[in-house]
Amino acid sequence: MKKLIRVRDYDYHVNITGSGQPHWLFLHGFLGNQTDFQAIQPRGTEAYITLYGFAPHDPVVPVAGFTADQQVQALASVITHLHFQPVNLVGYSMGARLALCLALAAPHLINQLVLESGTPGLAQQSARQARQRADARKAHQIETSGLAPFVTHWEQLPLFQSQRTVTLDQQRHMHAMRCAHQPQNMANSLRYFGTGTMPNHWPNLSQLQPKTTIITGELDHKFTTIGAKMHPQIPVAHHHLFQQTGHNVHFERPLLYLATLNHLAEEELHEN
Repeated sequence: MKKLIRVRDYDYHVNITGSGQPHWLFLHGFLGNQTDFQAIQPRGTEAYITLYGFAPHDPVVPVAGFTADQQVQALASVITHLHFQPVNLVGYSMGARLALCLALAAPHLINQLVLESGTPGLAQQSARQARQRADARKAHQIETSGLAPFVTHWEQLPLFQSQRTVTLDQQRHMHAMRCAHQPQNMANSLRYFGTGTMPNHWPNLSQLQPKTTIITGELDHKFTTIGAKMHPQIPVAHHHLFQQTGHNVHFERPLLYLATLNHLAEEELHEN
């Protein structure tokens, strides 16, 4: 079932499948949309949302809507509208950063939190400023050269090399999804919700209330190191490392990823 949920003059596209408990909400990564998680359908009811400014036919949207505070408030409204609270919140990469922000701001809405290849931000001001400058350069590249050349370069990054193990059809789908966005919105997402712009949540991990599962791929050394550092700082957490897998775990290992979420659902059922 496809729904449009209007929050602050923006229509969020949500696709709902399945039935019953638990309720899941999936947040895609940068250059993604709601189809990013379409192969992941765990036990219960799933809601796949296209985040602010990421719908393929979006016009240029106000930049303020990309900020962490406004995205968190909007997603809280969406969860309430869906009557999903408390929800099992799953976020990948950019979506994991947003999921963490939401779980810290509105813990009453979240039952379980799954952070795939995510980060709590950058602790050092110098690192934050350097990342902001790097993201501003990427944003300028999109604005001046177009999105397609940027995506082609993006897909050549070492972070995504392991995605070449999936089928050509899957790679073509991913490429088409990445290229289908409004370029100015992608540039502004980098500027206003990049890793250097989001809040630094390292000091707040000890306040995280939901049971948290950190998922990383063994071949993604950067985010596996971040996940290992996050793990002991979160009150109730488990770090699930997928062997021979890169940054986009659910794309590269969908069956194992699905089994992981179903295991979380089974544990939840027994706990209740």
